[in-house]
Order: sequence, then C-alpha cells, then structure tokens
Amino acid sequence: MLGTLCTLITALTCVIGVTVVTQKPPVVTVRKGETASLDCNLGTVQNSVACWYKQVPGGVPQYVLQWYYYSWSSVKYGSGFSSPKFTSNHQSISDYSLTINNLEEEDSAVYYCKTNDYSVDQWAFGPGTKLIVTDGDLATPAVTLFPPSTEDLKSSRATLVCLTSNLSQKSKGLADVSWMSNGESVTEDVSTSPAEQQPDKTFKISSYLTIQTADWDKDLVFTCKVSLGSTFSEKEIRKTSCSL
Repeated sequence: MLGTLCTLITALTCVIGVTVVTQKPPVVTVRKGETASLDCNLGTVQNSVACWYKQVPGGVPQYVLQWYYYSWSSVKYGSGFSSPKFTSNHQSISDYSLTINNLEEEDSAVYYCKTNDYSVDQWAFGPGTKLIVTDGDLATPAVTLFPPSTEDLKSSRATLVCLTSNLSQKSKGLADVSWMSNGESVTEDVSTSPAEQQPDKTFKISSYLTIQTADWDKDLVFTCKVSLGSTFSEKEIRKTSCSL
C-alpha cells in the first residue's frame, strides 16, 4: 500500500529524504461526463519523471501513466489506461498535471503522483488527490467533535476526536479531513483512519489530533473540517465550550 511508503500520507505534502511532492487540490468533486485536472509539484526535483497511480478504496495502486519532461515525446501508459481518457502535461520542469476526460463513477479514487529524486536515489509520493465523480449533489457530511477525556487531561498531551458520518455511497468515503488551531492549519500529530462503510452503505471516518494539554487550558479554538470538494462541514471546539 502507498501509505506504507510515506508516513505523512494524510498531510498536504509527502516527504522522503529531502524530496517534497505536493498535490492539489486535496479533493475534487466532478459530475459524470466532465473533465478533471489534477496537479503535482515535484518541489526541488528536476530532470525526473512524474508517474501517476490510481487507488480505489480498499484496493491496490494501479499504474496509470508516466511523463518525462525532456526525453519522451509521448506519455507511457499502464495496462488498462490510454489516451484520450487519460492525458498528462507539464507547465515547468517541476509542475505536472493529470487530466481525466469523460469521467465515470468508476474513476472515483485517490490519484497519487510519484517521482524519483536521483540526487539521493529515492522515490517520493505525493499525498494524493481524492477524485469523486457523481451524477448529483452530495449530502453534507455530519461532523461531531469530541473534547479530550478527563484522563487525557491529566497528562501533558491530550487527543481530540473528529467523527465524520453520513458520507454517501456516491462519495465512496473519499472525504478530506483537515484540522486548524486558532485558524492556523495543523498537519502534525494528526491521524485519520480510512473510510469505513456502514450497514446502510454510507461511510464514516475518524480523525484524531493530539495537542498539548497546555494549549487546551489556554482556550485555543480547534477546528475539524471535512470536505467533499465544494461541499464541506466543519466544527469548532474549545475548553470553555465543553462541560467536562
């Protein structure tokens, strides 16, 4: 699994050695029949290759294509992938894009970008872009944010829990969960579980943010945001808003 290759797979960037690969947007929702363009920045890596992989929830990564800035005049495709459905382009020696045309629901997946940093002889993966293809509007996710437990607050570090439910079957659980502290993005000490399908076919996701107990005592505002592209829901919590 790709997650075993990068410990920061839930963050906005993925770091292996000195290589930082960035992908955007983190999640995009597109109607059937339309086109999606996913961006990848290779950071400081130059004269290298950009490879793209598709991973459906619960599945293994599939090699889609690769594109090299200098040497190849055409895209090289993996088995089952071809033009004009899948195409790739570059805006610079470090900026690449994957374009998927005439989208179908089976195109819903996480798409990862990978490159090789030849200076350290290591491969680096991006964190992935979640693509959701739907034939209609998605229901707004339900978000519940739980404060640290009383036992947690007896130690120097405590954990906030963000529970997301009501993720429709059409979404395939491909929601993006992000955290903020006093309006600033937080990516460290975040752990988010894979989406779990429920008996009613909807999905739920649990995300955890470990904080300093002192920050909780300072009454900082913590926010959990769950996004399905343009559809999102968020909740805030702080010490003075809780009755412990």
